[in-house]
Amino acid sequence: MRASMLRSIKSLTTSPSSHILRRGYASEAVPERKVTVLGAAGGIGQPLSLLMKLNPLVSNLALYDIANTPGVAADVSHINTRSEVVGYASDAELGKALEGADVVIIPAGVPRKPGMTRDDLFNINAGIVKGLCEAIAKHCPNALVNMISNPVNSTVPIAAEVFKKAGTYDPKRLFGVTTLDVVRAKTFYAGKAMVPVAEVNVPVVGGHAGITILPLFSQATPKANLSDEVITALTKRTQDGGTEVVEAKAGKGSATLSMAYAGAIFADACLKGLNGVPDVIECSFVQSTVTELPFFASRVRLGKNGVEEVLGLGPLSDFEKEGLEKLKPELKSSIEKGIKFAIQ
Repeated sequence: MRASMLRSIKSLTTSPSSHILRRGYASEAVPERKVTVLGAAGGIGQPLSLLMKLNPLVSNLALYDIANTPGVAADVSHINTRSEVVGYASDAELGKALEGADVVIIPAGVPRKPGMTRDDLFNINAGIVKGLCEAIAKHCPNALVNMISNPVNSTVPIAAEVFKKAGTYDPKRLFGVTTLDVVRAKTFYAGKAMVPVAEVNVPVVGGHAGITILPLFSQATPKANLSDEVITALTKRTQDGGTEVVEAKAGKGSATLSMAYAGAIFADACLKGLNGVPDVIECSFVQSTVTELPFFASRVRLGKNGVEEVLGLGPLSDFEKEGLEKLKPELKSSIEKGIKFAIQ
């Protein structure tokens, strides 16, 4: 999936738009698709908006934030690709930004800073997410919602409860974006396995924070004979990838660029699914019966209605089985915290 999008971006700089719009559809016209980014002027939102402007499957790109969006929209709109770009600012324009959206991506809220816990994030971002989801329920209840705002383990349950209250909840259309965990796992694995990263696939399951992130390196392809010590280290680095970036930026930001890339990859997969491209599979945090928990990240087949199938975990190593049991209490607590906030 990542290699596919990289080819798309390369084609945008080397081919006339009339050629790129036929990518994957032979001579058929590419459907009209509106994508709305909520939080488009932020650290993730700006590069994400740029990447979505480069996506030939997007015909209408709506950029919303509480401030500074007109400038971001003006800047992005000058890029010579298919989509028309409109910027919206303030609560009064949120409805217009959402009307007719096929996919809504939510990177809104504050990023992590050094010393900030996910509880600190929750206290700020939970209310923001709740308000945005209330607007989604009103203005585009059938859109696929891609939740990036952290803590995803809690914000996805918040969104679900908001949609239930509004009578619009469809579990097939709500996704927690965990793609950055997959991106990191692929990168780190390729480095140790000495294989081309573009050929690597690593499923990552569980949640999207710390030990709830469980990369299944036993299922990684191409296969590599890595020691238990290396697998343990790779797992921990994948789990702590966000902290690694926060500390490296020394108070100047979080993993905004890699998250924007991962968000664009997942949105691209959603658009392909909507357009009927077969066998589109990505990992995502969704309503699930894979475990006893109500939400869980695993591989998901995407289609014209969002989730077509939530795939099982497959065979796990003993190390992964142990990690799965360890993550469940923390993930359960985060889910319950989101639900409690939403229904109070």
